[in-house]
Amino acid sequence: MISPIEKQIVTLLQNSDKKAISLLYANYADALFGVIKKVISDDDTAEDVLQETFVKIWRYAKKYDASKAKLFTWLYRIAYNTAIDKVRSQKNKSNKEVQMETSAVYKVTSNELNQDVLDIKKHLRSLDEKYQIVINALFFEGMTQQEASDELDIPLGTIKSRLKIGLRELKKIYDPQ
Repeated sequence: MISPIEKQIVTLLQNSDKKAISLLYANYADALFGVIKKVISDDDTAEDVLQETFVKIWRYAKKYDASKAKLFTWLYRIAYNTAIDKVRSQKNKSNKEVQMETSAVYKVTSNELNQDVLDIKKHLRSLDEKYQIVINALFFEGMTQQEASDELDIPLGTIKSRLKIGLRELKKIYDPQ
């Protein structure tokens, strides 16, 4: 059984009427904030996620189908998934940050540098271009193999193969035996 307020909200959403958002907020914001807080403990971040949730609700309003789910179930899924996405993006961001205190890059003296490998870009240019592109993306642009695959529009398996072959060719230059 659908409540009159729920029916009104659904109608307004389907008609892209902005009154739907204020009704949604008044009737569901506290419950959705509770859903988000189960995933995200920080209040400020949780409030940001709640705002993102309402933006998504508005953006996807026409996709809501009352025959598939109750309005609250649909809203719950959007809020929960938005919270999970925020946690994942924060983890990815913190994993990509360079820890300056633990990095030894700035402690290297010129005596410790292997002078034989400083000309790696010159030797890299001697490789076939398809290997240069992959090695450059992975080692000099800091991409992961998946990011290089997406960015270069090359299948992941091909990225891995070109990396392996390219490194093998560079090894021949640096360790000719």
